[in-house]
Amino acid sequence: MNNKPIKDTIHAKGFDIGIYTNDYENEFISLTDIARYKSDMPHDVIKNWMRSRETIEFLGIWESLHNPSFKQVEFDLFRTEAGLNAFTMSPSKWIEGVNAIGIVTKAGRYGGTYAHSDIALEFASWVSAEFKLYIMKDYQRLRRDENSRLSLNWNLNREIAKLNYRVHTDAIKDNLIPPDLTQAQITYKYASEADMLNVAIFGMTAKQWRENNPGKKGNLRDHANLNQLLVLANMESYNAILIEQGMQMSERLVLIREHAVKQLQTLARVSMDNLPKLPGGDSNDEE
Repeated sequence: MNNKPIKDTIHAKGFDIGIYTNDYENEFISLTDIARYKSDMPHDVIKNWMRSRETIEFLGIWESLHNPSFKQVEFDLFRTEAGLNAFTMSPSKWIEGVNAIGIVTKAGRYGGTYAHSDIALEFASWVSAEFKLYIMKDYQRLRRDENSRLSLNWNLNREIAKLNYRVHTDAIKDNLIPPDLTQAQITYKYASEADMLNVAIFGMTAKQWRENNPGKKGNLRDHANLNQLLVLANMESYNAILIEQGMQMSERLVLIREHAVKQLQTLARVSMDNLPKLPGGDSNDEE
């Protein structure tokens, strides 16, 4: 699996428990670190937990809900044998047997067994109900801190987009608006250029977004994610340059769409946690 660095660390009763994520939504917590609360041989603790019928059934239900490629037939065989004296189970056996995605093994500096947070907290309950409460308390603190950071980043990118919007509208005013246009015609021209960017980045116009989201407040751009806002700011500047070069809207739309897609794809592959900090900012495989 992808050896991405630890994104965050839970601190619970003197134990550090690593977390990582590939998509900023599904977080994986180290079962190995949780198991160390119970024993100096964490891989044995994990295997013992996975031997029980209750654990196998829980894991199977989780996979059936989240994993379209889950191997149900192989799972049924495991479930039949689970709990018997001769039954053994390990993370690698489970992953390979049922094509599991909820538990993963990770090599390198941060190596060990990791599980989706749903599964990791279930494991923590089995290890120690008290320890689970300490884990949950610090995990919730991390989520609050992260939500605060994301909010600040979103607001920053929204402000950048607004500043670039001024550059964009100045280019429209200086190059695309004849002096004899009425105010209604001028307003339409600004709106059509804004919608050209909306189509290039979001795949729809502002009107189409409102029609598709009648219950939401604000506009399409108010609901954009961080990456979309960053690309929007870039494309506003790029469109201003193309306007000054005299390029027609149909030609600009093709170029802007091409650049926007490339930038969004690049940003999707970049972890914000791997970016260098600004000065003064916060600075073993197992079966």
